[in-house]
Amino acid sequence: MLLIIPSIEIENGRCARKIRGTGEFIYSDDPIEIAKLWRKENAKSLHVTDRDGIAAGKPVNFEAVCRMVKTVDIPIELGGGIRKFEDAQKAFDNGIYRITIGRMLIENPDEARKTLDTFGPSKVVVGIDTKHLIKISKEEFNAAPRTPLSVAAEAEQIGFRRIIYTDILTSGTVYRPNFEAIKLLTEKTRLKITVSGGILNLDDLLKLQEFEPLGIDSVIIGRALYDNNFSCQRLWRLCEAGNFPYTAKV
Repeated sequence: MLLIIPSIEIENGRCARKIRGTGEFIYSDDPIEIAKLWRKENAKSLHVTDRDGIAAGKPVNFEAVCRMVKTVDIPIELGGGIRKFEDAQKAFDNGIYRITIGRMLIENPDEARKTLDTFGPSKVVVGIDTKHLIKISKEEFNAAPRTPLSVAAEAEQIGFRRIIYTDILTSGTVYRPNFEAIKLLTEKTRLKITVSGGILNLDDLLKLQEFEPLGIDSVIIGRALYDNNFSCQRLWRLCEAGNFPYTAKV
């Protein structure tokens, strides 16, 4: 059974979502309240992206993430701007359960190895953002062009055990995932894979679950959850409003 992980993207201190072609879409001025909402809806963990950190090359919304850690009792995974060992150390010192690195591996593999060796593969995972498995360009990384498959192979060789695969053409859109590309990735690596981007509804989840024997065990969902595309969400919220038994508490 796939683990469903709600996505929270923080920009300028707010819970925001970039929807391709339409610009910024704000879900809440307080990302802490969104974290509490997903916890009440029985989320088992949260994936948080520091969008300002991606642009700045270092964590920017770290204080807000630390408040999340203190507010909800589930693991929080953080990505965005973690490019130095010191950034990783600070994250773990403040209770963040897991970090996602990307540029660190490509631009400074020795730093990535140090981070992995210090904190372990269950705490440090590699994020691969790509466009249907085409080459990562020089504009995206200050390094030679790389394919997602080559990055995944390098991560596996170094000792990483998990990657988060995001198809940036479908993330935050109404386009379905490229299941063919996802299947190819599972066939070419023995890594555990978390898929992110393009999951719209139950049908997409069931299709993705077919790849579970190949190593996909979890999925990060953003827009579809915020848009209430899953019927169970309405039931959960009715239960919370009525204070029914077994409602998750924060």
